[in-house]
Formats: sequence, structure tokens, C-alpha cells
Amino acid sequence: MQNHEIKRRGLLLVLSSPSGAGKSTLSKLLLEKDDNIILSVSSTTRASRQGEIEGKDYNFVSKSAFEDLVRQNGFLEHATVFEHSYGTPAAPVEDLLKKGSDVLFDIDWQGTQQLNEKVGADLVRVFILPPSKRELEKRLKSRAQDSDRVVSMRMAKADAEISHWAEYDYVIINDDIDQAEAELFTILKAERMKRFRQSGIASFVGALTQN
Repeated sequence: MQNHEIKRRGLLLVLSSPSGAGKSTLSKLLLEKDDNIILSVSSTTRASRQGEIEGKDYNFVSKSAFEDLVRQNGFLEHATVFEHSYGTPAAPVEDLLKKGSDVLFDIDWQGTQQLNEKVGADLVRVFILPPSKRELEKRLKSRAQDSDRVVSMRMAKADAEISHWAEYDYVIINDDIDQAEAELFTILKAERMKRFRQSGIASFVGALTQN
């Protein structure tokens, strides 16, 4: 029996960073190259941006609908960022973990803290750092997604976000995207191999040691 045939519980892989440090790019690369990881689709109260697809990028909901789910304890995590609310519905995530699929989260430190309180050992936390503040600002401006005012807000918030790096299991400095990608895949591979995640390993060992 090959190792990949052993039943395994999925994991929750969190990528966090200040805006512009590269977590969205790394998330996209991971999803393109690994068929066993699925992006968690968050619910949000903000309006959709050009090119975003309902149910794929986000579930776009009203503020009242979002608040109803909060009251029902229907989110694994939720937070308000730049005047808009974001949250991860709990039930779909648990179904994926039971099936052995990994779930990717592109969320901030607030959401990560909430996830850690609720899911414990299922969680793998990775923080992405920019190589410098100057490079961070350059990336934010080159995206052309936000106004100058919003870019200034994101830069002002960057120090506070970066201050939470020590709460994460791994830290990647995204100076070179290829290197950062390789480091991220190494982390994922190692975490998948941890004994406690391989729920089928006991029966495999039992069969292996039978006389």
C-alpha cells in the first residue's frame, strides 16, 4: 500500500499577511498546482469587485444576513476589515476535512485567532512578510485596485498586522515569489505527513505487523 492511499483528515492552511505582501498570489499558485486543497469561500458584506464570481470568490451577503449567521454561531471566524465584514461558514469546512481535503484560508490575524480557538490541531498557520515597507507600498499601488486613500490606510495598518507574526507556526519572507512558493509547498507536504493527521495509519501498521 502506498502512503497516499492511507486515509487522512484534512487540514486548515491559513495564509495571512499585510495587504500587498503576496498571500493572494501564493494562494492562487497553490490552488493551481495542488488538486487536494480547496479555497474556503468566505461570506462578505462588501460589494463584488470586477471579475469576482459569486460562490467562487466570495458569498456576497447583506449586513443583516451576515449578522444573523453571527448570532447563530454559524461562522468558524468572522471579522470586520475596512468597514466590511468577512466570515467563514463552519459546516462546509468540516465536511471537507472529514473527506480528507485540505482547506485554504486567506484571512487576517483576527480570523486566525478565532480559528485557532475553534479547530485547534487542524490548523496550520503561515504568515507572509514583505521584504521591505517600500516594496509593500509599491505592490499596493501597482495592483490599481484601491484608491490612494485606501492604499494609505493599508500602509498605516501594516505595522499592526505584522506585529502578530509570532502567533503563526511558519513565517515566509516573500522577496522572490518562486522561493516563497517552494517554501509554502514544503510546509504543506510536511504537515500532511504528520502522524496524527493520518487517521488510517493504525490499521495499516496493524496489517503490516500481522504474522
